[in-house]
Amino acid sequence: MPTLAQRMSRARPSAIMAVAMKAKAMAAAGRDVISFSIGVPNFLPGEHVYAAAREALDHDSGNYGTNRGREDLLDGFLEHLRRAGIDGYERRHVVAGIGNKHLLFNTMYALLEEGDEVLVPTPYWTTYVDICDILGATATLLHCPPEADYKLTPAQLEAAIGPKTRLILFNNPSNPTGMVYTPDEVRALADVLVRHDVWVISDDIYNRMIFDGLPYQHLVLARPELRDRVILMDSVSKTYGMPGWRVGCMAGPESIVDAVVRLNSNHITNLPEVTTAAAAAAYTGPQDIPERMCREFQAKRDQVLASFARIPGIRCPKPQGAFYVFPDVSAFFGKRHGGTAIGNDVELCSALLEAEGVAIVPGSAFGEPRAVRLSYTLPPAQLTEGLARIERFFAALA
Repeated sequence: MPTLAQRMSRARPSAIMAVAMKAKAMAAAGRDVISFSIGVPNFLPGEHVYAAAREALDHDSGNYGTNRGREDLLDGFLEHLRRAGIDGYERRHVVAGIGNKHLLFNTMYALLEEGDEVLVPTPYWTTYVDICDILGATATLLHCPPEADYKLTPAQLEAAIGPKTRLILFNNPSNPTGMVYTPDEVRALADVLVRHDVWVISDDIYNRMIFDGLPYQHLVLARPELRDRVILMDSVSKTYGMPGWRVGCMAGPESIVDAVVRLNSNHITNLPEVTTAAAAAAYTGPQDIPERMCREFQAKRDQVLASFARIPGIRCPKPQGAFYVFPDVSAFFGKRHGGTAIGNDVELCSALLEAEGVAIVPGSAFGEPRAVRLSYTLPPAQLTEGLARIERFFAALA
């Protein structure tokens, strides 16, 4: 029998989805399960988004679209960038794809040769390393511990860049930690990057979810000369409550954008008209829902941190963005819950799911085995009940 390509031995299923699917199976079997696992915003876009989608259906031409993305979507994304203070890009600098993940894969495919080095601040979003492995690139993990608020330092970055370094991945605000780099911290990293001829992917998917009045800063704003090497990634998934619509956009130098357009022509041809219209409406229409949800997520963040503060032994740097917390739970390794021994993050998450019906994701999935990740976008009653179960679980450890 013919075999699969060798690269498929390096392709792994999502660790996050594995937890989510186990929780879903338990719920289907009748268990009362509360899941903090998947990073979904748990709100829906405004009516103007659905109206645009219905309009697109009513006037569907049935024709192919453009490989780059329809002009109203590109213009909407440019407007989205300008609201974040990022100007100077034109349609020729922008391309759309089937979500941020699709664009990330195509971009890394276009940039990386086998053996190229990719610097990955750690904790990291799982897909970063998975794509490196599939493409045969070397992911060098730059460990950013909880003692450093899970943030990369300029000295770390400077020391890590070497002759094989081709690409640096930068996610701000961060998944899985929810940490946000201050303007001074972004500027200091940008000062390092201008001295090195490497590509930078700036994953900005949570850039509209920043708390506590913290101002937003971007590498290309801190050092405009980085524009010829920085690729900005974003989508409608998190900001507008549209993860299932699968629309992402990226901006950057024409060379890489044109490369992704060519890959689109061989992969997807074009985005569907309905999702294109909906995403364009999200970018250009009223922004009240994203603004309100940002305030709600900040309040939920505060509720989660207050709950953790009642659990002696948990250490959690205060996240100021996205909708995640990433507490260090290593103080509980070596303890037991009833007859179950807990030696690491995976065993802790498994014990919590079995004992209390609460699903969270082991930190080792993100490169930090001392921690766990919770996505706190649950409805208020579920969030309160889930946190109460977590407190009860930790209180029972001995």
